[in-house]
Amino acid sequence: MIAACGLFVTILILPTVIVVPFTNSDDAEKVEETPRTEQVASVTESPFSVKVLRSATEQVEEVPLETYVARVVASEMPVNFEVEALKAQALAARTYIAQHMMGDQKVSAEADVTDTVNHQVYKSEKELRNLWKDAYEENMSKITEAVKATQGEIITYDHEPITAAFFSTSNGYTENAGDYWEQDIPYLKSVESPWDQDSPKFSDQKIITLTELEQTLGVSIGDNIQRMTMTKTEGNRVDEVHFGEQSFSGREIREKFALPSSDFSIQQKGDHVIFTTKGYGHGVGMSQYGANGMAKAGKGYKDIIHHYYQNTEIAPVSTQTASLNTEG
Repeated sequence: MIAACGLFVTILILPTVIVVPFTNSDDAEKVEETPRTEQVASVTESPFSVKVLRSATEQVEEVPLETYVARVVASEMPVNFEVEALKAQALAARTYIAQHMMGDQKVSAEADVTDTVNHQVYKSEKELRNLWKDAYEENMSKITEAVKATQGEIITYDHEPITAAFFSTSNGYTENAGDYWEQDIPYLKSVESPWDQDSPKFSDQKIITLTELEQTLGVSIGDNIQRMTMTKTEGNRVDEVHFGEQSFSGREIREKFALPSSDFSIQQKGDHVIFTTKGYGHGVGMSQYGANGMAKAGKGYKDIIHHYYQNTEIAPVSTQTASLNTEG
């Protein structure tokens, strides 16, 4: 892979930003192989193939890049979304795998990525057919249209493929990467996303016992939860929660109690605690429901990309990436 990556340098330099724990999917809606009779993209149209470790079978499936992108889009974004939103998702999916492949981050000697949220959710033709039933051909045709419209394009910053983070639903704003991942990334900055209020995941509640809260956090609260204090991030999510002398980041609280978002309030009712949340996902990068809202408002996929990934460019993947197929 080192030799292969060297061939990229004339077009795209190896990414130097720290690779944050990208999982679009902790946050994205799931929905998977296109039929043999349906040509999403031929091998000659794809500069390289992707070897996907299938979690259910532990077998490796090798697919052309553009076919991989189509199946990721089918798995990560609701198919009833606007075509321009699906195009933006295709661009994010292709950018993610391009950065991953160029960074030589294989999961094993045989596989480049898994089919899980640890990378990008990927479903096979059979899985998608089982999911969509009679709507498969229509749905896949719509996704294929979106993928072909962006074929060979990736998102770059300083001529490098970006960390194309995405998530389901914002709280009205996206989050600075540094406020969630503790690593600033110049193009992943907080921006307004007012379209997300139409998402069915915009607000939620979770109720736990006061005992569970105290045991999980190792704190003693009693009836004094009102003495708890919070600080907020620029994206209006919880930065820190203070229980007396003990502090926890908003991300810690979200993960410990499996909350949809790190934008939450805490209220005590008797011996129970109510978390009220806004948004769904880590909040960094492109909001999927925000992208769909922008598309409904008449914005194109390039508008969507440039809104959520600040000061980036859309550039072609080098045909030299075909050399990736010759390694490993």
